[in-house]
Parts: sequence; structure tokens; C-alpha cells
Amino acid sequence: MTTEIRVPTLGESITEATVGAWLKQPGESVSMDEQLTELETDKVTLEINAPVAGVLQDIVAEEGATVEVGALVAVIDETAVAAAGAEAKPAAMAAAVPEMAGAGAPAAGEVAPPVDTPPMAPAVRKLIEDNGLNPAVIPATGKGGRLVKGDVLKVIEGGGRPAAAPEAAPVAAPAPAAPSGPRPDGAREERVRMTRLRKVIAKRLKEAQNTAAMLTTFNEVDMTNLMAARAEYKDLFEKKHGVRLGFMSFFVKAAVAALQDIPNVNAEIDGDEIVYKNYCHMGVAVSAPSGLVVPVVRDADQMGFADIEKTINDLGVRARDGKLGLEDLQGGTFTISNGGVFGSLMSTPILNPPQSGILGMHKIQERPIAVNGEMMIRPMMYLALSYDHRIIDGREAVTFLVRIKECIEDPQRLLLDL
Repeated sequence: MTTEIRVPTLGESITEATVGAWLKQPGESVSMDEQLTELETDKVTLEINAPVAGVLQDIVAEEGATVEVGALVAVIDETAVAAAGAEAKPAAMAAAVPEMAGAGAPAAGEVAPPVDTPPMAPAVRKLIEDNGLNPAVIPATGKGGRLVKGDVLKVIEGGGRPAAAPEAAPVAAPAPAAPSGPRPDGAREERVRMTRLRKVIAKRLKEAQNTAAMLTTFNEVDMTNLMAARAEYKDLFEKKHGVRLGFMSFFVKAAVAALQDIPNVNAEIDGDEIVYKNYCHMGVAVSAPSGLVVPVVRDADQMGFADIEKTINDLGVRARDGKLGLEDLQGGTFTISNGGVFGSLMSTPILNPPQSGILGMHKIQERPIAVNGEMMIRPMMYLALSYDHRIIDGREAVTFLVRIKECIEDPQRLLLDL
């Protein structure tokens, strides 16, 4: 009896994925729930585990292949569990015979056994092939003894070139892309294929620019009162709720209040209709090792400060560890991006389709401003709202941003729902 492994439903707006390195090869036994490979989408990387125990009979989608939802990627033979162990010993003995007999090359029609190295990512494999390196002699620092890009770059940059891999039967190389033209410094440049995540991010951001009538409006907010409130209550807050009180929960609550006042910013265009949403699923942009991701704080309009802080903290940790699921990234109605954590003073954030608005937070910086006719030094932050002008008028966008400014400069408004 055989069991087919197919590409699962990948979630909202995701129709295809790229197959990662296979951790098992045809003929090898697998246990139930043992990881076989990974599927890389534009949002997350999903593990593909064996649904049953048996022997991996066939790999249909090789590493690097693009597969659609429902596509067959591998087949497991459940009835071959017992035979797998029995076949392994004769195979090992047969492999040892030529070595004992002194035969260095396989006989005609046979294929040389592959070098016993863990699977490699496509970018790592390309670096090794382009530089003629032998992966078996490169020290590996990745999980499970896998080579990572840094391992290979260290060898290349250090000038040490391990012995070339044993010569094997020629393999047809994929047709190279058309060259971009002569490059005077090409010998000092490095080419690494873009990951699927990076390619899709680039595509979606460009589509957002081409599709939406995107415009950005700016304002600035005095953080004095908010910083004072946080300093006064942060210890009590952490002691009671077990999580630190940050600025993000205040901005999420302020955005919720503004979205309820200006519902167009929380809506989206679907064909020739406007879809108004009577809920607030707040996307919070996070920089993860694989690229920018936007996990969603669901029903943020029904959450208190402590729940928001706990949710954001949990999503941030899982994003950095690569443990976000598709359900964590779907259904956002509005996004907040905090470029200030990287030192950005001002920017124009790009929309996250199909959303119609995104709020950009920036660095808090002390600046001289006039307060009641007097010059004072205050901690100020620039705010930016990028919005789809097809659905949001300028008056609505400015009013939305002013509403956030009012809530942040007078945090009691948020507590009293004013």
C-alpha cells in the first residue's frame, strides 16, 4: 500500500511553493511524522512530514522545483517497512565488495554512490559548484551537520580551496539567464540566487506600487506624556502581567481607535466593491532572518494592553525562530511598521495588499519645538500613513493620522475610550 504526499493548502493568496532539500532519499525508511523536506512560500517555510511509516518509494518534485497546491511531491510505501532494514545490509555489503577487490570506478552502466553529505540549500549548492569546492571537506556549522552559506564563504574568502570533488559523470547544467552585459568588476562580485521569499516580496511590493494609487501623509507626535506614563507604570505592569510595557501596544490601541473613526482605512477594494470590516486584525511588521514578515494580532480591537503586548512578544519570538504558521500571517486589515527600531527618522512605507493603509513609526529624537509660545526640547517622532487614494480621501487620511497623534500625546484618551 502506498501513500501519496501532496502540497497542502498553503493559505490565503498562496498558490505555489518551492521544494527545499530532501532529508531522505528513495529506498530509505521513514518514521511517522519524520521531516522529509520543506516548502518555502512567500510568507513562511513549512515542514513536510511523513504521514505514515514506511519506505520513501519515489520523489516526484526535486529540490528547487516550484509546485502548486495539491501537487504530488513524493510517495511512501507502507508495506516496505520490514524490507527496508533487510535490504540495507546486502546493499552495504555489495558496496564494500569493489573496495575490497580494489576496483576504483563503478562498472559500466552503474552509478557512483553519492557522497554522504547532508542536503544543502540551493544557494549553498550553487556557491560550491561555482567555486569547484568539495562539500565533504568543508567544516559544517549548520543544524544536523548541514553546510550553510557562511561555511562556504569562509573557505572562499580565506583563500583556502579544499580538494575538488571526485570526478563524476557529467550533469547537464540548467540554461543560464541572459547576461546583463560586461561587468568590469565581475571577478570581485558574488551572485546568489534570490530566495523565493525575497522574489515574492519584491513582486508584491512592486505590484502594490503599480496597482494602488498610493500616497503618504506625515505628522509628528510629542512622546513626552506617553514616555512619562510608561516610566511610571512599567514596573507594576510587568509585575502584574508578566510582560514588559512597550510603545507598540499604545500605537495599536491608537490605530484601533482611528480605524473605528475612519472605517475606509480598515477597508479594501475587491473588484468594483468596497469591503468594510467590522473588526481590526492588526499586522505588525517584523524583520525575520528570512526577510520581512507581518504577523497579525487578531481582534486587536477587543484586546487590552497586556494581551496586545503578550501577543506581539510571542509573534516576534516565533518570527525570529522561523516558527510562524500561515494562520499567524493571514487576514490583516491594517499594518504598523516600526522602522524606528533601526534608526529610521522618516520613511514612506509601502502598502501590504489588499490592505488600504499602513502606519510607519520612526525614531524618537529630541528636537526643539514651540510649546505655548516657549521653545522646549521634546522627544518627537515622525509618523507616516501610506494609503490607497482610490478608497481613502486626503481628508480622511489626515484625520486618521491626527487621531493617532491625539491618542499618543494624551494616553488617557485610550484608557477612557475618548
